Amino acid sequence: MTQASASSSTSPATINQVILRPPPTLVQRVGYFVRHHPIGVVGIVIIALVVITAVFAPQIAPYEPTSQTFKRLAPPSAINWLGTDDLGRDVFSRIVYGSRISLLVGLIAVTLALSVGVTLGVLSGYIGGKFDNGTMRVVDLMFAFPGLVLAIVIAGLLGPSITNAMIAIGIIYAPTFARVARGSVLTVQNELYLEAARLTGGGHVHIVSRHVLPNILAPLVVLVTLSMSTAILTEAALSFLGLGTQPPTPSWGKMLSEGRRFMEIAWWTTVFPGIAIVIAVLGFNLLGDGLRDALDPRLRE
Repeated sequence: MTQASASSSTSPATINQVILRPPPTLVQRVGYFVRHHPIGVVGIVIIALVVITAVFAPQIAPYEPTSQTFKRLAPPSAINWLGTDDLGRDVFSRIVYGSRISLLVGLIAVTLALSVGVTLGVLSGYIGGKFDNGTMRVVDLMFAFPGLVLAIVIAGLLGPSITNAMIAIGIIYAPTFARVARGSVLTVQNELYLEAARLTGGGHVHIVSRHVLPNILAPLVVLVTLSMSTAILTEAALSFLGLGTQPPTPSWGKMLSEGRRFMEIAWWTTVFPGIAIVIAVLGFNLLGDGLRDALDPRLRE
């Protein structure tokens, strides 16, 4: 009897304490992410280093990336830390400046894919009917082609340039965003808060912008980070084939293409640009994995 009375007397206080507990601050959220998702933290550190390298490239690179003032195919030394290429250009300086191209292409291409794909996916899932069927059949048709092959075709038709490479990459990744956005919209479409918004007289634009989009952001954020890594790889592949960045602009993929002829006598011309690509792609992949674990309620402890 005494235990029951004590339990009943403390229950309201406990309930009030839970109800009145303030939401976690930004610092607490960051601390939780650091403790429980170290892989994502490693990805953030790697991406931060790549971004810093790109932003401060003129201060980090010891020489101009297009300067042909050194001995050709010189091995790594105190003067040229990562050696020189076949034209006497400093490999380290070109890798540093090449980070700008990779990040710029990835950012613009993914932004284009995100804008087009999410718009089509949200409209397709929200409107439904013939519009949904027609849009998804076009998406299925684009999925029938390998992404890199489709990017090569589009870049070849538009012409070799960095701008056309960004457009090609944006086009081939837009269907992925459309498919994910549509599936997320179909998941939340029958939720009670959407029914409440419709009953209170909310218009379609208001419902989509205030209730649908905020509730489908989690998978899209993860997809953006993972798409950045694949966009960097695709840009490198297009530049390797001569359909992306054009000389003398430094690009990791173009450096691989130019150095492959000298791999047997000057391995540094391909190994170091390849390592740069691996590091950048690894950073975005680790961040994507960390965000997926953090944003997926099924994986929370």
